[in-house]
Amino acid sequence: MNDFGARNVDVVVVGAGQAGLSAAYHLRRAGLVPGRDFVVLDHAPRPGGAWQFRWPSLTYGKVHGMHALPGMELTGADGDRPSSEVIGEYFAAYEERFGLGVRRPVGVRAVREGDGGRLAVETSDGVWSARALVNATGTWDRPFWPRYPGQETFRGRQLHTAGYPGPEPFAGQRVVVVGGGASGTQHLMEIAEVAAATTWVTRRPPVFREGPFDEEAGRAAVALVEERVRRGLPPRSVVSVTGLPLNDAIRAARENGVLDRLPMFDRITPRGVAWDDGRTVEADVILWATGFRAAVDHLSPLRLREPGGGIRLEGTRAARDERVHLVGYGPSASTIGANRAGRAAVREIVALLRRGAADGESGRAADGESSPGSESSRAPDGESSRAADGESGRATSSGAADSLSGRRVPAPVVG
Repeated sequence: MNDFGARNVDVVVVGAGQAGLSAAYHLRRAGLVPGRDFVVLDHAPRPGGAWQFRWPSLTYGKVHGMHALPGMELTGADGDRPSSEVIGEYFAAYEERFGLGVRRPVGVRAVREGDGGRLAVETSDGVWSARALVNATGTWDRPFWPRYPGQETFRGRQLHTAGYPGPEPFAGQRVVVVGGGASGTQHLMEIAEVAAATTWVTRRPPVFREGPFDEEAGRAAVALVEERVRRGLPPRSVVSVTGLPLNDAIRAARENGVLDRLPMFDRITPRGVAWDDGRTVEADVILWATGFRAAVDHLSPLRLREPGGGIRLEGTRAARDERVHLVGYGPSASTIGANRAGRAAVREIVALLRRGAADGESGRAADGESSPGSESSRAPDGESSRAADGESGRATSSGAADSLSGRRVPAPVVG
């Protein structure tokens, strides 16, 4: 702790979802000690990232493209269980396996310029002073609610995907679903089975994608999102450039009229929605499946935003501040992208810390301590560390090669 009451660490990781845990794993592999050299702060009440807040009807078997965290596979999961439970248990086991010591619930209120070239991370649990910061706060905390004339006059219920409880509460009701993404179509297909009537509205005609989504298509989609981030524009979701996969469930919903889309309405009335051409639809519920925005307001004191409204990145590093890395942001806002971003961020942070140590900023040389990421650094339990060199360290169903110690350990079974 310094003279001003702030606790000193080399790195603060904000968020313990996929991206934050990936970054923490790679920090530990690089030789930094959890709780001493870095700390992971998470505002959520329990492990699981944003997955813990998903609706119960989103079972693990319905999850598209859940990629394992580095160093430990999720094996034996029951596809019929809610994804919130399966992934929550997996994240909890992961935190325990690697001794990450996540602090929760801790809300980060602001990140400001601190003393001596450090960052001051102001939280609900006091202030941390750090030489670098990994921001892995995702988007779940910032649901996007569009505004339309008359919205405040609607006598029914309005809710967002962030508060979607599953289809049962909509039984016998007339529901308008707004949004053309994956969540919107999933909500609509579920609700249509129990509702009196459903109406689907989107700003643009939805694009359905035929055929497999291969690696080349994935790279092209990520490149489009990455280009916006490089230009300092707010990132778009990857699905916004990939389109919706045309699977059997989607085909059936299109054939039976559930996915008959209407253009966006022009205003909201006390009894429903209306278009300027005179068309109206009465509704009991308006469900806004309109996406999320990056939860980065706590970074505002650092003035990282560009004139275009986004934070320009060079890889994962904020172009305006080399101490700040954003993972799970823009092109890395997917489970596999978050894993890679965590590794890339740590590689640059370790280089930054080494430069600082060489310049005498860390003050450790006088104490005979090694710098983070050096060959003499050790994990908390004496295991030898390796550089964050891009190895996956993933487990298999027959056992995991523990990337920290080289031991063979049983892969945890979740489910």
